[in-house]
Order: sequence, then C-alpha cells, then structure tokens
Amino acid sequence: METTAAGMSSAVESNLYRRLHAILRELETDTQAGSACNKGMLRWTLHKKVENSPSVSICMLRVLVKELEKAERIDCKIRIIPLLHTLAYTVIQSAYVPDDLSERIYVCLNRLVTLPEPYCSIGLNYAKLLKMERNIPGALYQRRVIAEHSLKNEHYPLHERVFVFVDQAVFPQTLLDAVRADVKYGAADWDTLSHQRRVLLHTLQAGLGKQCHGRQLEEALEELCDVEKYFQDVVATVEERIEDGGSERDQYSTRLQQLYHDILSSRGKNPSSPANLVGSALPSPEISFHVWTKEDEIWNELVNFALMVSPAERSSAYLDEDEDAKRASVISTVSIDSGIEGDLPLNEFASMMVEAPGELEAQEQQRSSQFFRRACVRWPKAGNRMTLMMEAIKESGMTAGGGSGGSLPKEEKNFTARLVVMGDDSTLGRLGKAYHNIRKREARHLFLTKRVNLEIYYIPVSSQPLSTSPAQENIPGLVDMLTLAASLGKVDPWYECNINSLGGMILKLAEMHSRVGGSSEQNTFLQDIISYYTRTAQQPIQIPIYSVKMSFPGLDPKTVEDVFVCQLDIDFPEFRPFRPTLKDTIKGSVRYKKHTQEEGGVVVSVIYRRASISNREVDRGMSLTTCGVSICHAPSCGTKNLDSLNVDFRDPNPVRSCLPTLRVTRISIRTLEEKTFTVCLDKDSDRTFKNVQSIEVIPSSDPGFCLQKIKSRQTVEEDDSGLSRYLSKTFSLPINTFSGVLL
Repeated sequence: METTAAGMSSAVESNLYRRLHAILRELETDTQAGSACNKGMLRWTLHKKVENSPSVSICMLRVLVKELEKAERIDCKIRIIPLLHTLAYTVIQSAYVPDDLSERIYVCLNRLVTLPEPYCSIGLNYAKLLKMERNIPGALYQRRVIAEHSLKNEHYPLHERVFVFVDQAVFPQTLLDAVRADVKYGAADWDTLSHQRRVLLHTLQAGLGKQCHGRQLEEALEELCDVEKYFQDVVATVEERIEDGGSERDQYSTRLQQLYHDILSSRGKNPSSPANLVGSALPSPEISFHVWTKEDEIWNELVNFALMVSPAERSSAYLDEDEDAKRASVISTVSIDSGIEGDLPLNEFASMMVEAPGELEAQEQQRSSQFFRRACVRWPKAGNRMTLMMEAIKESGMTAGGGSGGSLPKEEKNFTARLVVMGDDSTLGRLGKAYHNIRKREARHLFLTKRVNLEIYYIPVSSQPLSTSPAQENIPGLVDMLTLAASLGKVDPWYECNINSLGGMILKLAEMHSRVGGSSEQNTFLQDIISYYTRTAQQPIQIPIYSVKMSFPGLDPKTVEDVFVCQLDIDFPEFRPFRPTLKDTIKGSVRYKKHTQEEGGVVVSVIYRRASISNREVDRGMSLTTCGVSICHAPSCGTKNLDSLNVDFRDPNPVRSCLPTLRVTRISIRTLEEKTFTVCLDKDSDRTFKNVQSIEVIPSSDPGFCLQKIKSRQTVEEDDSGLSRYLSKTFSLPINTFSGVLL
C-alpha cells in the first residue's frame, strides 16, 4: 500500500515538474505572437490544480523548493522571484505542510538573504511569514481571510479591500457590464458564516495535520449553529500564540484538538476517525468595481472605506445630484438643539462625510470658520465636513483600539486599500494627477494617512491590438498606448508574464461573455489574476511625476499648472510637416536642393538641464526650428537612480538630418514668434491645452514636503542645509510589482 502511494506521489511530482518547467522556459524566452498570453495562463492553470487538493499542494511544495535550491545554487536569478511568489502562495493555500518540509523551505529562504536586492528583501519577508506559519500553522490563511473580508473580532482588527477602477475611454460601454460580472463573479454566494467556516476548517487541519478528519469536520461545520463562537475561539488561540512568539507549540495543538473534539461531538461525529484532509481554497478578496468618471472618486471611496460606510448607507445626494438637490435633501432635517453644528452627534453626519466632487476650492476657503449658526437647519459646510471627518476617525480609532485618549495611536493603520487601475498610458496620467491631489489634501488635513495604507496596482489594458513585430510598431499614426507597461515588464519579467501578457485577454473575455449573454460561460480567471497580483506584488516601482507650468499670451498673462507621468506632446496646428517622396530624398536632385533650402516650422527657445548621475549639470540654452516636440519618460537602462526625460524635436523637413534627442531632468520651451502651440498630456485628448506660449517641465515635488517647507519658513528663516539637502523631494507614483526594481 505504501509503495502504491509513493508511486502515485512520484507521478504527481513528475507532472507538476513538467508544468513548472514550462512556465520557467516561457519566462526566459522572448515574447512571440502566439505565446504572449500563454505565459500567464500556465501559472493560472497550475494554481487552479493545486488549490483544492492537499496531496497535490504538498507535492507542489517539494518541487518548488527543489527548483528554488537549484536556482540559488546555479545563480539563475531570473527564476528566483517567480519561484518565491509561487512557493509562498502555495504555502498559504495548503491545508497541511509537514514539519520536515516546512523546515527545509525556511532554511532555503534564509539562504537568499545573502543575495542582492530585490531577492534578499523578498526572501527575508517570506522567511518571516513562513516562520510564523511553521510555529502557528494556519495563521497566514486566517489573517488573510479576516482582513480581506472584514470579519469582526477583538484580536486582529485589520481591514483590506480591493478597489478596481476601469477607464471608460478604454472599455467600451457594451463591455463594462461583462467586465464587472467577471470581477465580482461569485461574490454574492459567500457570506460571513461561509468565511468563518473556511477559517475553522483550514486552521484546524493545518494545526492538527494527520490527526484531523477533514471530511467529517467539513460536514460538522455545515450543520453547526454556533459557528461564531468557535470562530472567535480559534482567532483568539492563534493570535495569543503569535503574541507569545509561538514558543508553546504543544499548548497550541492541545487547544485546537479540544475545539476539534467539541465541534465533532456537538454534531454526533466520531473524532477518532482516520485522517482525511480536504481542500479549503483561499477565497478571493472583497472587490468593489468602479467606472472611473470623476476625478476625486478615488478619494471619496478611500474616505468611505476609512469610515466603514457601506454602499447602502451612502447618501447619493452628495455624489450625484446638483447643488439645489443636495440642499433640498438636507433642509428636511429640522434642528431641535441650539442650532450650532458643534452640538450635533457625529453619527448624524455619517452620510455627509464624503466630499462632493469639485468642492475642494470652496472647502479650503472656508476652513478658517470651524462652526456656524443657522436657525432650524442642519447643513455642514465643506470646511466643517473636514473637521467632522477627523473627529469621526479619532472616535472610531478609540473604539477599535479600546483606548481612552483623544488621538489615534501613532502606528495604528488598520485599513489597507489596494487600488487596481485598468487602462492605458492616459489612465496612468489621470492616476498620477489624482494621486497628487490626494497627497495635497493630506498635506493640509492629514487624516487618511494616519488611517489607511494605500497600495496602487496597474493592469495595462488597451483597445489596440498588441504589437508583435517591428513593422507594426512603425505604422504612421499608430500611437503606442502601453509604453509604461512595457517599461514595467522589462524590469520585472514576472510582471510581464502574469500582468502584461494577460491584459490583452480582458477585453476578449468580456466581449465573449457579452456575446453569449449568459453567466454559465463566466469563470474566475480575471478575479484570480487580481487576487494573485494584489496578494503577492508588494514591491513598488517609483515612477516619477513631472510638473508642467503653461503660460498663455495676452494683456493679462495667466499660467496653468498640471502634472504628467508618461508623455507631453507639443504640436503647432498652423504648420503641417512636409512628407517627402522618393525623389525628394535623392541627393543632387532639384527637389532635394529646393526642400533642404526651405525653412518651415516655428523657431523656439529651449533652456534645459542634462541628466547625469552626478547631478552637477548647469542650464544650457539653444534656439531651433521645429514642427513639434515630444517629451516622454525615459526608463533607466542600467542607471538605477537616473530619473530623466527624453526630448525629441521633429524637424519640419525630414529630408535633412534628424535633430538630436536630449535626455534632460528639466526643460523650458518658448516660441520666439507670435505663434502658439497645443499641449497634450499623457496621450489624453481630454487633457489638451490650446494657445500655449511657453512651458516649463520640472520634476514634481512632494506636496507634503512643500507645505512643511512653507510653514517652517514662516516661523524660522532656514535654507536647505544639513541632512535635508540629501532627502529626495521628488514626487513619484508607486506601482506595485513582483520585484520592485526601480525604473
């Protein structure tokens, strides 16, 4: 019998070994037209195979640790990151991991600490998590489910939520419902009791191992009435062991054994039955789906999440109605107190906490007035809502923490918002602007920063077909809308494999589901991709955000400031570039001499500062004739900390030699003639500015740093001296990836 089981285990390991090597081979080869989507699908099918089978998951762990030891021994670093994430994800989903295998994995992870970044930091992080799982089996799974589904308990009050924002310009209106159904597929089938049963089943199996009869335990939990009581007992047991450092393993097993016997005995089951473990797949996190149409919608959702305002409790009057409708919806509430807003209880303003779009300017002007008196009507001004929101966060913080003080604990951040944005380069530009505005709000009112950890994820999606050949990339008029996604894929091969390669499938799947018109064809593919990405990609890549100041002509010149992430394009509408024919390019011909002598375009003055590692360059100036300028973000190309821009000037006469490309950190462009140009930010037609006379592009500064500097100079005269001169003041957009190599 043992020989048969060993033979089956060997056959399973051989099958898993072949599947894993297929993934690693695809990872090391260049992306071809037929295999662009194959890479991520191989990883997804492998995880689907092992998530519901405890025996397969143990075999998978053995294969993974062997391959990780081999990659570390032969110094094959391209395989280490994928193997690490796959190993950690399999450990969390495994119903039971033998002690000898757990020890072997832990030793292997500890050896990775001697490797350079990012391998050492990721290996160390997973080594800490595995040490906890080895001492307290089931702790990682339990904490993950509690946080992702906000299960109430007194010992681990953490909350996580995934917010998916899709760009309406990228997703056709006919496919939005299909994408929403794919993202939220199966969410309505699970309730709080179902998640509590999953936690009980997995924790008891992980802690008891071969002493647990999984099938009987699963049946007993389905029939159990008092699931809440046993769930709280298991959570208390696990968290107490974590606080003790997991030193008393026997006491932990004894307590789980007692709970196991009580559950089975209450339903008339036999606790002494032979062991038979069952799978308990990790449920997908709670995901909210949003079509991103309003600029401050992200900030509103973060506020609602921090205040634990459910969608049913939100007042749509403050989000969707006009100003008159908002006022009418509140006037019906008659005051029975003194008429001062400060006397009103905070719970009456729960639906008023969310700021309506477009009220930021009014809010900042009215901040000086804390309270106002109005007869018989309760109506919170925009400035008062900030005060009320801050008090509500403090009050909820005291309630959650059980403290008696009037302020939040310094390190209390019980909320993690995972923001997943789906779109192209123009979507990333909007995200950069929204993130900059959030930081500006926080610099003035600092309350969400104390409460919420914000993590940003990016899934590139474009309606354009994927370019798989150089000839297709050079088609005139075809603008590549996924340049930043390509840059992320170059520095992180596992991101290229799992996210970039699968982004093109999202619209195809949505189109297929909308065409069939039924839910029977739907699956959890997109939901699984989002879950895997948000759970394992914890290393941010910092993408610099650049500030642009635009000046307009007139007797009363005005300036407009904005930010961009990917690209800035300058075009002169009055001028059309010359398109040469074959005869125009033949040297010595009449046409060649004619066109080389002709001058077209606009004369501009350029002041720039070259990019250098030493950062000792000085400003330089020049004048030239051009018909357009393209300023785009330049990936590092081996220089790790060199944030720069590539500036390309389009020559009005393509017959002449091309103008040189500049690599700069800042640049100013101004027309020397009475002509203006058009500026387009991040390839977004909605962010186009006309009749611009000059622009100045510099790295954007952190709004929080700028505000602190202004406040400090109002009281004490100081300059950038001491350690402050070495601190990075550049503001960047953190996009979470699997390796986190800096661009």
